[in-house]
Amino acid sequence: MDLAALRGRSVVFAYPRTGSSNEPTITPDWDMIPGARGCNRQACAFRDLHASFAALGARVFGLSTQSTNYQRDAVEQLHLSFPLLSDSELRFAAAVRLPTFDVAGLRLLKRLTMVVCDGVVERVFYPVFPPDRATEDVLASLRA
Repeated sequence: MDLAALRGRSVVFAYPRTGSSNEPTITPDWDMIPGARGCNRQACAFRDLHASFAALGARVFGLSTQSTNYQRDAVEQLHLSFPLLSDSELRFAAAVRLPTFDVAGLRLLKRLTMVVCDGVVERVFYPVFPPDRATEDVLASLRA
């Protein structure tokens, strides 16, 4: 998907990686890494307020470095009403200089949220903490 080609307003939230009951954490100290924990909660917060974003004319997308297949499974497991996008080769992250961090041999995205209008980034929320609160901040910004 080419985010720059999308017309209208979109909200893209980047996150390190969603968890799964079938996959152990990638490192025993995952919950101790600042900004790592809470990806599922963040995705579910956007899910729970998806209708509010739609009412404001904003599409929602999640973005991580996990594979497309993993993303599809996460959408199904978390009952998400929006797509999760894969930047597994970090092309998008490099192009727009998204912040990343390295853990267990992986480069992951730091948590941030972008509001994009007609292919142009209008606003960036960074850092995002706590993860499930970003939705309220972004909604307030869109309403203003």
